[in-house]
Amino acid sequence: MRELLAELREVLRQRRPVCYTALVETRGSTPQKAGAAMLVFPDGSQTGTLGGGCVEAEVKKRALRLLDEGRTEILTFDLDNDYGWDDGLICGGRMKMLVDPLRPDDDATYSETLAETVADGRGCTEVVVMDPEKAGGGATADRLLLDREGEVVARCGSGDVPAGLAAALRPLDDRPRPYVAGGLSFLPHLRRCRLLIVGAGHVGQQVADLASSADFDVWVVDDRDQYCSVERFPSAKRLIVAPIDQALSGLDVDGDTFAIIVTRGHAHDEEALYHLAEKPARYLGMIGSKRKIKMIFEDLLAEGIARDALARVHAPLGFDIGSQTVPEIAISIVAELVAVRNLGSMPERPRPASLLGEASQVAD
Repeated sequence: MRELLAELREVLRQRRPVCYTALVETRGSTPQKAGAAMLVFPDGSQTGTLGGGCVEAEVKKRALRLLDEGRTEILTFDLDNDYGWDDGLICGGRMKMLVDPLRPDDDATYSETLAETVADGRGCTEVVVMDPEKAGGGATADRLLLDREGEVVARCGSGDVPAGLAAALRPLDDRPRPYVAGGLSFLPHLRRCRLLIVGAGHVGQQVADLASSADFDVWVVDDRDQYCSVERFPSAKRLIVAPIDQALSGLDVDGDTFAIIVTRGHAHDEEALYHLAEKPARYLGMIGSKRKIKMIFEDLLAEGIARDALARVHAPLGFDIGSQTVPEIAISIVAELVAVRNLGSMPERPRPASLLGEASQVAD
């Protein structure tokens, strides 16, 4: 979505006509879910997809007509009726599309604000009026943009704020998926999470590549400038080359921060965990054998790190998928990160007593 909105912003800057289309509600089985978006250009080309096949072709046809007319609509497609026969999509689903034409002389403030907010990763919720009577105001296809606190920061359409909006809005901190409530379609753009990677070796490099493509803002810490470099981490938002204790002791770590420790050795892992264990990161994980993890936990308990803090460390980190190679290890780690980010938490994983239980006894 970030890339599509960035292109939209550039098209508007160039004062070129374009039609923004977005899937605002789905029911049953559909090829795409709410939140998918597509740009349609006057020559019939497109960026993004609403699921392909005959539905997408029909959306493009209608979008071009509405672009000529300068009229916004919400279109409904029933996949068990007129659409889907040629593509095998007969599955009883229903898709509703917002089709919003933008012409060179139109006010593009709303679209520009949306693109800027999503690009900055601040988090916002787009609201589309589906049924003004149920919503308590507004007009069909009105769009409102709400910031992370739920305040309206941009409007497109009639400008009216539906009376039922506040009651139906779900907090972004709950990381909701797109939903429909009270005649309104809510399309959350979640605040991007930071992934702090301590260790710029092979595993860290592979995790950074995957995590960036999964929409994490990646920061990398290592004391070796030849490893912690733009060449090795081209997608990283920040590279910190410094001794681990200096880099982490004053680093801001909040509830939207994920952190993994994948350094080149036991001592560096322990040093990193010492500085991160009691910070409020949403996720903290460490690579290593069970024996190494046990030794590090014992040392940190002896140094006064709280047992509860160590108990929440994912160690060894990553889902157990039988990883053998560095790419497989990276996949298992990023899968776990995505699960925690998208689901809010994970089922408690069984942990051998030797990792924490015996370490606790040593400290006692």
